[in-house]
Amino acid sequence: MGFEVNTKDCSLLSDSEFEAMAQLSVAKSGMFDVGFLSKQRDEWILNTTVFEGKKLRAYSFFSLERIGGTPAIIIGLADADGTGKAIKATNILLAEQFRKSVLAFPDEDVLMCAMLMNPSAYTLFNELHDVVPRLQYKPTGEERAWVRRIAKRFNVDGCVDEHTFRLEASEDMILGAANLTVATGGNVVEESAPLFDGIDPYKGDRVIVCGWAMAEDLASGKLTRTLAHNRSINNT
Repeated sequence: MGFEVNTKDCSLLSDSEFEAMAQLSVAKSGMFDVGFLSKQRDEWILNTTVFEGKKLRAYSFFSLERIGGTPAIIIGLADADGTGKAIKATNILLAEQFRKSVLAFPDEDVLMCAMLMNPSAYTLFNELHDVVPRLQYKPTGEERAWVRRIAKRFNVDGCVDEHTFRLEASEDMILGAANLTVATGGNVVEESAPLFDGIDPYKGDRVIVCGWAMAEDLASGKLTRTLAHNRSINNT
């Protein structure tokens, strides 16, 4: 059975679509119920879903906008189911968002950013350039400035360590849509795990991650083709 991907304005999402997204997330992690997800309608512009038949395999709330004048894909919330279909569904979801970014920002490099809950979500950045944070790498002054801008967009400015890109939530913090989890694994998970040492996702802790999709890769379709043929990561 094939996969069907669809992107629409968040304001057009139906109750049944919110219910399907909530069922996926609650079944996997106990997080992101209907009440929480319904609030994302006002936080983000676009929503992408990936269905296999009637089964939702992955979804994402995101926006295409400029941060400090720079084109960006800002992933506010994303999830994929915990089955063996998660990798393919996630790659389809990312390819769709990159295609949308070409229409919004032709001939420009695009920054993708998200707040991650665990090392598995780090695999979203596999095909991007200059991903930060990363192990054994000291962020430059420009990259530290970027994390401050991104943190402000997520409404957590002043709460993120600009050297480690880590957010340790306080009890009274309202995270809104600053959450992301994708159930993929493999070597990338093992290698990135130290970045998440001590992170408690259920408390609200996050790591901000960003990376660059280059204009030539977007315009040529190289990035989406690579995602379509990537089968090298194993689920956990």
